Amino acid sequence: MTVYSDVRTSTTQDDPSELVKANQLAGVLRVARGVFEASSQAADTIEMFALPNGARILSGRLCHDALGGGTTLAVGHAAYTGADGSTVAADPDQFKAAAASTAAQCVDVAATLALGAGEEVSTDGAEADNEYVVTVTSTGTTTGTIDLTVFYVVD
Repeated sequence: MTVYSDVRTSTTQDDPSELVKANQLAGVLRVARGVFEASSQAADTIEMFALPNGARILSGRLCHDALGGGTTLAVGHAAYTGADGSTVAADPDQFKAAAASTAAQCVDVAATLALGAGEEVSTDGAEADNEYVVTVTSTGTTTGTIDLTVFYVVD
């Protein structure tokens, strides 16, 4: 028996065929990258960059120096207004749960479905200053470089 994904169903099984979004098929890979140099920062939420509406998050990478004892980092997003007008609360660990950051390393971000892989950004474009801001949240006193890269497709 042959079964079909949503894209294959839309393009080959539906009559007439349906249009699929560029972020599902034939989109252009994009990258967002932000770097923050922490200098004895207390626990903070760092706004790294904003992703455009319609972006489908594919994966990411968080790299950092050895940031000091008791320091953890998590990757998530700030609060925003969804396309349906609802308020979406900040989720500081949507893409990576807080983990010890005492050794210099790079770790995967948005590495599973539960951690936001494949998530589509859906914001209310009519609301001024409404952005999907990707954040890094730190605990402890942080000194060193924090470098976040997210790969996404939008068109």
